[in-house]
Amino acid sequence: MTGIDIVYLWVNGNDDEWRAKRQKFAQKIETNGHSGIAKFGNVEGRYRDNDELRFSLRALEKFFPEHGHIFIVTDGQVPDWFHASDQITLIDHHQLIPHSALPTFDSGNIESYIHHIPGLSERYFYLNDDVFFGSLVCLEDWFFESGIYVSWSDEPEVIGSKLQAESTSLENASRMSKQWFQAKSDHSTLNTDSFVRKMDPQYQHTPRTFSHSPRPMLKSLMLEIEREAPELFEQVRSTVFRTWNKPTIISDFVLRWALAHGCAKTIEHSHLYIATGQSVETQSLKHLKTLFGSLDFFCINDTTDDAMDSDPRLLQIQQILRTLLPDASRWELANSYR
Repeated sequence: MTGIDIVYLWVNGNDDEWRAKRQKFAQKIETNGHSGIAKFGNVEGRYRDNDELRFSLRALEKFFPEHGHIFIVTDGQVPDWFHASDQITLIDHHQLIPHSALPTFDSGNIESYIHHIPGLSERYFYLNDDVFFGSLVCLEDWFFESGIYVSWSDEPEVIGSKLQAESTSLENASRMSKQWFQAKSDHSTLNTDSFVRKMDPQYQHTPRTFSHSPRPMLKSLMLEIEREAPELFEQVRSTVFRTWNKPTIISDFVLRWALAHGCAKTIEHSHLYIATGQSVETQSLKHLKTLFGSLDFFCINDTTDDAMDSDPRLLQIQQILRTLLPDASRWELANSYR
């Protein structure tokens, strides 16, 4: 084994009991009149289980068979196809997050705790369940001796520095990170000599979002960042649903901090981003079939929002994944495919 563990976040948004809990807390927040829920922060597409985790594990086994232990962080749920093993562990939210801070339906909140998973390796990959390795993993493309590689998304640049309620959480995360680093550079408000690792004086903010990729992570680095920016962790850990004016730490701030302190370098990974809210006839789906096996990774983001589970776009995604990744992984029960 490489000693590089894998951490997934997963939720079955189709589960009736879980849905009732989500609805209860959404109504409670709305009643208070100050929800601040981010754009797309509480839509069906954020929580729907379209079997992505099953196929992401198939891709993991196909393209990175020498991985370490797998951890799946979830809200007391178990995939109906799941085959238990001593090589894979389900982590309940209560094992990571203080009881008083639960429930939370914000992945940004949950993922801020994953570096505290007991027994987690120093180097690990963190993946949302809609992210897939797309070719044989070359670790030199993800980790270097003292850090990690990160890649930018193909999205347009983030305009302006002021937070905007109508922006996506990732766009606002870019702005919040910029504000934090600007404050740090102001010696009158923040004493940089108090930090163990010095920031590169040449560091400049890049007004872009990062790609929806497998995240190569270092546990020691996460612990260091948590000590240096406790206020950001406190903010994101206060959310019940993703909030437009709270930071998205793992998908933005951590990566920029690592870049600013010489713990990360940028790289151009070959990748493909697919939004399910687009037409089923999109060129992206054709590209996936053609490029599968040569992509470093791909993401199939559920942007059908409040569509029904029987929506043809979702069914076609399942069919494509079944065609590309037909072989069950060791983590699936026999004959479990519905």
